[in-house]
Amino acid sequence: MLVDNHNRKINYLRLAVTDRCNLRCNYCMPSEGIDFVKKDKLLTIDELLLLSEILVKQGIDKIRITGGEPFVRKDLMVLLRKLRLMKNLNDISVTTNATLIGPYIDELKTLGIKNINVSLDAINRKTFERITRRDQFDTVHNNLIRLITEGFNVRINFIVLEGQNQQDIVPILELMKHYNVSVRFLEEMPFNGGGKNFATIKWNYKEILEHISMAYPNFQKLESPSTSTSINYKIEGHKGTFGIIPSFSRTFCGSCNRLRITATGDVITCLYGKPKANLRDIVRGKNITEEVQSAILKAVGNRAKTGFEAQEEHAQTIFENSMTSIGG
Repeated sequence: MLVDNHNRKINYLRLAVTDRCNLRCNYCMPSEGIDFVKKDKLLTIDELLLLSEILVKQGIDKIRITGGEPFVRKDLMVLLRKLRLMKNLNDISVTTNATLIGPYIDELKTLGIKNINVSLDAINRKTFERITRRDQFDTVHNNLIRLITEGFNVRINFIVLEGQNQQDIVPILELMKHYNVSVRFLEEMPFNGGGKNFATIKWNYKEILEHISMAYPNFQKLESPSTSTSINYKIEGHKGTFGIIPSFSRTFCGSCNRLRITATGDVITCLYGKPKANLRDIVRGKNITEEVQSAILKAVGNRAKTGFEAQEEHAQTIFENSMTSIGG
């Protein structure tokens, strides 16, 4: 079992398989894009699998595959097939922008990998294209509906962006009212490759809830697991639910059970903090298991108590990072 220096049990790994993405969302990177790392700097599928095996033995029982966009990686299904066979790994999930998942939906269903988070920040075509800087609305919409109708456990992640998509908050809830889907609204975070810096946000979790309550006054708060990052609600008459994630306000740090490994092997114990180790050279060397275990124990034993404390580790450079490079 992994337990950090604040007595928080760590059992959830967010494993990035690439830093590349086929969209160019304006809250994730500047218009000119970012410099993606060379492929030989990325962990191979075998290396990702080996790290997963070691971490499961240390107590990780839930792995979420992230990117970048995971399905940019052509050999992703090789990893998922092997993870599915791993003993003591109870939950495998994927976060995707749903542009490339279509050809793999049938096999994901066969494998039993049914927990899919879809990043979707607009339900209006023009807003979607303005945010993503790409013409992929129909593909995303069609794949989303297919995932829902084929019985996947779908959660929509919608980042509320001031002056861009707040007008889509109520319509997406209205559109999803007949589906067993959780729409989760996230506060914007300043990881956009230095394209924009900010110290405060207008659309915090309280403002988002107030906006929703004006359209849907009859909702109730749901009981959520202690490690949940979202505050969850159900609107009267809606089949699905909605949640709000205070990703900028960081109200959930006290129960954080997450560890991140980036596509280049960086170990990140908090999105707002510096990497605590790099595992790429270790898995390409000798004494792999012992050295990886030691690096992980050292990292979780030196976690910041909150995201605000973690931010102080590199307050001057933190917002130069892009979400696609730190694993979402």
